[in-house]
Amino acid sequence: MARVIYKFGGTSVGDTRRLYRAARRIAAAHRAGDEVVAVLSAQAGATDALLARGREIDPDCAGREADSLLSTGEQVSVSLCALALARLGVPAVSLCGWQMGLQTDGSHGSARVLGLRGDRIERELRAGRAVLAAGFQGVDAAGDITTLGRGGSDTTAVAVAWGINADVCEIYSDVEGVFTADPRVCPRAKKLDQISYDDMLELAGAGAGVLQMRAVEFARKWNVVIHSRSAFSDAEGTYIKEAPDMEEAVITGIAHDTSEVKVTIRGVPDMSGVAAKLFSALASNQVSVDMIIQNVSESGITDISFTCPGGDLSRARETVERIVPTINARTYIVDEDIAKVSLVGTGMKSSPGVAAKAFETLGQNDINILAISTSPIRLSVVVDAAQAAQAVQCLHTAFGLDSDSVFVETQLSAEEIAAKMNKGR
Repeated sequence: MARVIYKFGGTSVGDTRRLYRAARRIAAAHRAGDEVVAVLSAQAGATDALLARGREIDPDCAGREADSLLSTGEQVSVSLCALALARLGVPAVSLCGWQMGLQTDGSHGSARVLGLRGDRIERELRAGRAVLAAGFQGVDAAGDITTLGRGGSDTTAVAVAWGINADVCEIYSDVEGVFTADPRVCPRAKKLDQISYDDMLELAGAGAGVLQMRAVEFARKWNVVIHSRSAFSDAEGTYIKEAPDMEEAVITGIAHDTSEVKVTIRGVPDMSGVAAKLFSALASNQVSVDMIIQNVSESGITDISFTCPGGDLSRARETVERIVPTINARTYIVDEDIAKVSLVGTGMKSSPGVAAKAFETLGQNDINILAISTSPIRLSVVVDAAQAAQAVQCLHTAFGLDSDSVFVETQLSAEEIAAKMNKGR
């Protein structure tokens, strides 16, 4: 007998047929003697619909009441799934965040998990019931409903797995696991059997949308094994854990992200304190800066560029327009048609020449590099958005990641890639 956490995303419970598919998987495990807690997201599109209704009344739709409103999407999912399990002859109970004791701070809309009082879950499991837990939500010290932010159901699942000492946390979605690249962009991408927490964190931070970054961080901290797999297949997916049982490849995978923009301040005096003034102002205005590039000074004048999420662009513009005159800069320009392409691999730490090979490959394919950023296990370059697919494909081949098989779905165009990845704009 095992104690397992299942997490089903919005597409996995998007309609009655898919919800029953998830319920049958839960029922099979329950009949096999496993103790099952299933964390469910709201059905696909439900959260956006609720948010739209809220904004009809209040354009901001934020804070305590927004959290109370948005949490109902997950409550619908778990209640429907409990009804489906009852029809299948499996005793089940649905629990909201406050009922299962998921404790958070009071940051409405982006609450941080503080702990789990798992006594209610334990009682239900001992009584022989499958537990359907609402993802994305918790309760603060005041007893108010909180939400964890978009993708928060992944974090809920990992937190519950830790809180009740589950054997594994299986996260089901519409993809088969973690691939060496997005197979829609790179048809010869291959599914990884295992990947380390560190590599997964870097891929998630670089734009790979398979798992929520916070969930992986939580799993690494508490050593929770995650199994990322498809809700529509019985095939094994990808295990995310501390030490994969394999020699680390130099490059584990390649991620891309077209959701960022690049802002360049032209004609900046090359003086001490100027950069501090600029980036302090950006931070104060809640602009998340990713990459920073400063050109070599010429006659005491330089250019400073930075990238940030497209969702922060309006605040970035407002900040830069205000700061440019105060630092005696000439002007600024914005480039929204960029893509960040990142090579990730723990093996990079002991393998010199990765950067040289990457730059040579891009150069041979006439792909111009607009910016560069590195860490011990990641190399990121900024290129034109129209060249994102080509950059991923040629780097994927150059570093020996190609599979012998070809992904059968239609390959996305550069424009479709941008549309798919255009988060937050």
